[in-house]
Amino acid sequence: MAYVITDECVSCGACAAQCPVEAIAEGDDKFVIDQDTCVECGACAAQCPVGAIVEE
Repeated sequence: MAYVITDECVSCGACAAQCPVEAIAEGDDKFVIDQDTCVECGACAAQCPVGAIVEE
């Protein structure tokens, strides 16, 4: 199941630092996950301090 970053994102970058395949980058108003690169490991969701990363 793919992960997405919701509008609750506070742009802290904790998720990007945790991603083993560098699938997360800073977008215009929040971080975004490149679905083609993501391996759906869930490491980012576990790291998010505000719970902004959810399974789609």
